[in-house]
Order: sequence, then structure tokens, then C-alpha cells
Amino acid sequence: MGLGAAVVVVLVVLTATVGIGILRSASAPVESVTIADGGQRDAAAPETVYVHVSGYVAAPGLYVLHDGARVVDAIAAAGGFAPDAAEDAVNLARPLGDGEQLVVPAMGSAPDAASAPAGDGRVNLNTAGPDELDTLPRIGAAMAARIIEWREANGRFTSVEDLLAVPGIGDKMLEALRDLVSV
Repeated sequence: MGLGAAVVVVLVVLTATVGIGILRSASAPVESVTIADGGQRDAAAPETVYVHVSGYVAAPGLYVLHDGARVVDAIAAAGGFAPDAAEDAVNLARPLGDGEQLVVPAMGSAPDAASAPAGDGRVNLNTAGPDELDTLPRIGAAMAARIIEWREANGRFTSVEDLLAVPGIGDKMLEALRDLVSV
């Protein structure tokens, strides 16, 4: 009878512990995150990008935005344009990359010829030098050198997708660059 009583006591304690755990989890708050991309990302761990917004905005600074954010999101995070900002000089629809600096110019200021690409505003992968490539998000001096080395070894880029052959450039970086480069 002693062994049977011990088994019953263990079962009662185990049942009580499980019951308390169920009650506590039912009353715990549940955080819900809505993602605008149709829920394809893990809501528990959204990816982020860090963007330095400077120039003529209400609150310049470093902002953490969701991956896939656009310039309009960074401007909104910085409190909007300052009254004397050159709003038409900024492409609000452009996607942002991690580590990018977004500079909003003043009204009436002349664009910097060294940083303003000619033509449609995209950087041409077949003619750009290291300084021009370095203006792209996620592209530093080392990555610019790799792009130029690939171009010299393999000839002209025939499509933007050829960037995937450059060591260190994957699908995610290609998507960040796709609308900013041409061939």
C-alpha cells in the first residue's frame, strides 16, 4: 500500500504542475506583429536595416527600419522633410540597404557632380569606377574592388543578375541593388 500511495502522490503533484503551467500560459500576453509582405517573414525575428538619415530632415540620426524599407520610410522615421529640403531631389520609392547614409539636400543647392550618376540615375556596372560603386548601399571599397575584378576577368556584365557571380554578393544584396544599377 505504501508504494501505491507514493505513485498516487507523484501523479497528483505532476497533474497540479501541468495544470498550473497551462493556466499561466493561457494568461500570458501574446505579442502579434503584422508584416506587410503577406506574412512570409518570421514575425518573431524581423530583419532590420540601419540607415543614417542626414541633411534637411526634422530629426537627423541613425534609424533602425525593417528589411525592405524604402526612402519614404527613412524620411518618415526622421520626422519628415525640413521646410527648406529639396524634396524632388530624393527618390522616395528607392529601397534602402543596411548601413546606408541618406542625405537630403537643401532647396536650391547644386547637386554634387561626383555623387550624382548621369543618365537615369543608376550606376552602370560596366563603366563605374570604385568611387561610384562605393556610393551604392552595402558596397564598400572591398566589394567595389571585387566587382571591378570580376568585370576585368570575365568581361562586361550582360545583366544585373551577373552580380551573383561576384564573391560576396548573394540574392539579398542583389535585390537591394537591382533598381540602383544598370548594364
